[in-house]
Amino acid sequence: MRHQNSRLRLKQKPTHAKMLERNLITSLLLYESIRTTRKRAKVVQPVIDKLIHYAKSHPPHVAIRYANRILTDKNASRKIMEVYCVRYAERSSGLSRMTPVGSRRGDGAELVDLTLIDAVIGAHEEEKKTTSKKTKSSETSAPKSETQAAKKPAKKSSSKKAS
Repeated sequence: MRHQNSRLRLKQKPTHAKMLERNLITSLLLYESIRTTRKRAKVVQPVIDKLIHYAKSHPPHVAIRYANRILTDKNASRKIMEVYCVRYAERSSGLSRMTPVGSRRGDGAELVDLTLIDAVIGAHEEEKKTTSKKTKSSETSAPKSETQAAKKPAKKSSSKKAS
């Protein structure tokens, strides 16, 4: 019986559920935004708050050791210490936000975007857009006569003789 058990459970075997939770936490810390089901997001949200709060309130070597027990990638624990402790120095909780997206096409599960507050997600994409615009502008500045000369003339198709 599950009377007065308030912990959210995922419908997997315990070891699989634990690894799923660890992988979701690691992905959220590395990419600052993930799309998952509502129930999985509710499981991950308090762990993220506790992990970043622990890193802010303990010495770095202790916090990294604690983070490495939970996370599956050492880059995520490094990012906690270098980025998130500075970004969330004034904030004690509420570090992530769930935004409903809709439902999954296959099974109709509710999907949400779980995003860290004050995340800089679009910055990397904007850099790519500006560099691609620069390359496109340099390509379009070439004279038209060169581009027409570069085009090959169309081949004539030979018709087969009917015997």
